[in-house]
Amino acid sequence: MQKTKLIKALSLTAGLVLSTSALSATWKMAVGDGGGSAQEALGIKFSEVLAEKTNDKITSTLFVNGQLGSEQATVNDVALGTLDMSIIAANNLAPFSPSVGLLALPYIFENIDQAEKVINSDIEKRLTETTLQQANVRIVAWSYSGFRMLTNSKRPVKNLDDLKGLFIRVPKSDLIIKTYQSFGVNPTPVAWSETFTALQQQVVDGQETPYAAIYSMKFAEIQKYLTETHYLFALEPLIMSESLFQDQSKEVQQAILEAGKEATEYSLSWIKEKESSIKEELVSKYGMEIDQLEDEAEWVKKAQAGVWPEFYEQVGGKDKINELLSLLGREKI
Repeated sequence: MQKTKLIKALSLTAGLVLSTSALSATWKMAVGDGGGSAQEALGIKFSEVLAEKTNDKITSTLFVNGQLGSEQATVNDVALGTLDMSIIAANNLAPFSPSVGLLALPYIFENIDQAEKVINSDIEKRLTETTLQQANVRIVAWSYSGFRMLTNSKRPVKNLDDLKGLFIRVPKSDLIIKTYQSFGVNPTPVAWSETFTALQQQVVDGQETPYAAIYSMKFAEIQKYLTETHYLFALEPLIMSESLFQDQSKEVQQAILEAGKEATEYSLSWIKEKESSIKEELVSKYGMEIDQLEDEAEWVKKAQAGVWPEFYEQVGGKDKINELLSLLGREKI
């Protein structure tokens, strides 16, 4: 009897030691964009809040500018549990969890308020659950990274005709490739880590990313012209290894989820505060020329007619799109 009690006591003690050991850790977080980006801001805030909630026993090291590999490669690494966390574009998660492509359909969002409404809805909760099932990664936070803007080194772009003859770098995303094809362009997929060099060596003429990414990646040094487009509002998830999440105590799991919520809210305020000053600096410091589209309705029509039907099935069917449109108070398809 005494021997049994001793074994139980030792087992409980060992369990406590293991629990304490598991709690003390430094997690690696991959960040696709460079320093000063919306992605980095989200990662820093999440790390700060989680450290505070765990009394500094869980800290994070951010590896910006794709140091740990391409965004799609890090999705695979997080799914396998060989990488702890990564912040990626929704379109780079879509190949692993097609339902997330719903958020990357061209012109699905008209403004940042609509993006916020979806992130705070049941639609987001279901996307998170589906992503866990499809990709074996857990979405714990979202970066509001802004609309993807078009830059190039050749000429101002104000209409679809101005796009003709330009070689535009895009990510290896079927959705974005098809979108630019609907605009009458044959885009060039280039790895994110190679984009600056491709622009610098004029392998491609331009690229499309949000203001914060243009700034953080220093594209203004080699791109003269910027066109404000609104075809895709970049919602970029912070994903976490599900095996790592399940290894944590209930208290730490709750801390992770709370840190994710706070970081997401911070990201929204960050982009609202920073984007205008970034835009001003791109003009004043780097001399970028910023143009507006003469008739973006034409771009909307081509993208929605040419792209949406091809991806109905992948994103879960027309009903899923109509649910989102209904939430936003927009006309159903």
